[in-house]
Amino acid sequence: MFGFTEEEVKRYSRHIILKEVGGTGQRKLREARVLVVGVGGLGSPASYYLAAAGVGTIGIVDSDFVELSNLQRQILHRTDDIGRQKTESGAERLHALNPGVSVVKHAVKLSKDNVTDIIGAYDVIIDGVDNFAARYLLNDACFFQKKPLVEAGVLQFLGQIMTIVPGQGPCYRCVFPEPPPPGSVPSCQEAGILGAVPGVLGTLQAAEALKLILGIGKPLIGRIIIYEALSGSFREVRFNPNPRCPLCGERPTIAELTEYPFECGVQQGADNFTVNER
Repeated sequence: MFGFTEEEVKRYSRHIILKEVGGTGQRKLREARVLVVGVGGLGSPASYYLAAAGVGTIGIVDSDFVELSNLQRQILHRTDDIGRQKTESGAERLHALNPGVSVVKHAVKLSKDNVTDIIGAYDVIIDGVDNFAARYLLNDACFFQKKPLVEAGVLQFLGQIMTIVPGQGPCYRCVFPEPPPPGSVPSCQEAGILGAVPGVLGTLQAAEALKLILGIGKPLIGRIIIYEALSGSFREVRFNPNPRCPLCGERPTIAELTEYPFECGVQQGADNFTVNER
């Protein structure tokens, strides 16, 4: 059936019986390549559900090592993994869940010198980074490479998610043209985070990526969904492309990749927030 083994048919049976997915859709998932940048609070649940869904190739990018303070929210790692490279423990956990997926480890820090080559091999990019420099770099690189980007952020009891598809809606810079000045935002360590919040947002990122691969539903293009854990509420904020956007606007001023200094925290504005936490 559609080139699947009997074991694969049983593993993915709940997908296959969905008329929006079926055997054809499951084969699309098997042939897809998704890159998860950052396998922390957001990237852990996102990559885990991608592996469970049978996405054939999952790339994971992270240069950090597992720390005890990560384990309150980064479910891809265990206590025994403390001190290990996150890409190593992450790949091990994904393979344990689904031996049929291929996990490509990129144990590097993204820079303007390597980001184009790394994202070029993938169909969809998931942003689970913890700093503004990487967030803007990913947005710009995905725009130049015409790669769909599923962006999310969390802080304290709040989370947000949006999907960016070049040529089909606003990019990240349409909402926030430039990063905030250094020192103007609280650090990740100072702000804190309820551990389950990135679990919610990372799972939503996986759902967005699956929708993009399958070509079903309505991706969050031009829409930001904001989740507030304390009230248990979701709300939607809509955005149009900004004609004055320095990247994708009518008169763009950004023609090449730019790197910003590392800064971690929350960016406020436009009736929504943008946060950075791994």
